[in-house]
Amino acid sequence: MEICEMTEQDLEDVMQIERSSFPAPWSKALFERELGLPIARTFVAREIPPGRVAGYLCFWLVEPEAHILNLAVHPDRRRQGIGTHLLHAGVNYCQTRGIQEITLEVRRSNYKAIALYRNFHFQPQGIRPRYYRESGEDAVIMGLKLEGQNRATPA
Repeated sequence: MEICEMTEQDLEDVMQIERSSFPAPWSKALFERELGLPIARTFVAREIPPGRVAGYLCFWLVEPEAHILNLAVHPDRRRQGIGTHLLHAGVNYCQTRGIQEITLEVRRSNYKAIALYRNFHFQPQGIRPRYYRESGEDAVIMGLKLEGQNRATPA
């Protein structure tokens, strides 16, 4: 498995993962927009071989903060550490650029994702009521302070 920047050639695999992971998936056009935004960073976990995308991470750098927009792993590849590797790469990327805090929103019912983020020492910071339009579900806002921390290591 290698972690590298997402390219347009990755988008078919990314869209398959996106559609199988979220009730209101992003469109291909939205991912294409992310690839061109100066503040956006997009990474994939690619299998070696055959080169298929097993997961991806999208976030924005708005210094001195970063905001995670999307993290997903192919259903057949979950529970194999791919999400951990992607998040580790993203946090380290932010640290090397002097980012002081990373934030994100996660569905209140997504216990597995919350556990992953807590393993990296993200802390709940609040609730966004009815944040997810398609379901009316609340989002938990989580944050990780990076100032004065060494490389990101899960607990």
